[in-house]
Amino acid sequence: MWGDVFTSPTPDQVLEAIKAVDSGAGVLLIIKNYTGDVMNFEMAAELAEAEGIKVDKVIVNDDVAVEDSTFTTGRRGIAGTMFVHKVAGATAESGASLQEVKDAAEHVVNNVRSMGVALSAGTVPAAGKPSFTLAEDEMEIGIGIHGEPGIERTSLRTANEITEILVNKILSDLDYKNSEVAVIVNGLGATPKMELYIVYRHLHKLLFDKGIQIREKWVGEYMTSLEMAGFSISLLKLDDKIKAALQEKTEINTF
Repeated sequence: MWGDVFTSPTPDQVLEAIKAVDSGAGVLLIIKNYTGDVMNFEMAAELAEAEGIKVDKVIVNDDVAVEDSTFTTGRRGIAGTMFVHKVAGATAESGASLQEVKDAAEHVVNNVRSMGVALSAGTVPAAGKPSFTLAEDEMEIGIGIHGEPGIERTSLRTANEITEILVNKILSDLDYKNSEVAVIVNGLGATPKMELYIVYRHLHKLLFDKGIQIREKWVGEYMTSLEMAGFSISLLKLDDKIKAALQEKTEINTF
């Protein structure tokens, strides 16, 4: 959807998008939990319903780092949202009703957790300068996808140590014991894919040692923050329905 970088689209813009994709069966809005996004998308839904379009929504809040930040009520939505899109899309493609698509999306929201780290900031074009500053030997744990503050600014660690910090926080928030999972190791914009695979290698070992089996993996840039250096990890607990939806073919390269 068009608009300024890191600025929520207006209700009118969202309404036009709803009208463009409506096929008569209804439209599901998948909203990452940021206050401006939630407000504007809900206003757009009301406008669409006034025009006779059936609309429903799910709010994604997979980020375990921060609760009730300056930008959100509750947790933020980050790269785990990609799983929500894929499962909702596959469910819709199967001919399911709007309610069934919403239920499938909410099931993913309830079973996905994410957390990220930044080594440098992105530069919003309108501002012309980095959204925050880190020293060369610093990193920020729990960063948001728009550069929102994390939970700790600390000295730079190794890739393995950073991976352990993120994974331990995620696993402490949801019981993944003896589960099968899908994972996303998501580059934030300026992290080479080779380095993301270094993260994935240690992630695989950490989960294997805890009896958690990776069934599906995606390593690359799926939800970026301009040229921010860093990455996030998302873990989705699988069941048969989610696995089947993730394996559905699409016409895009990513999923």
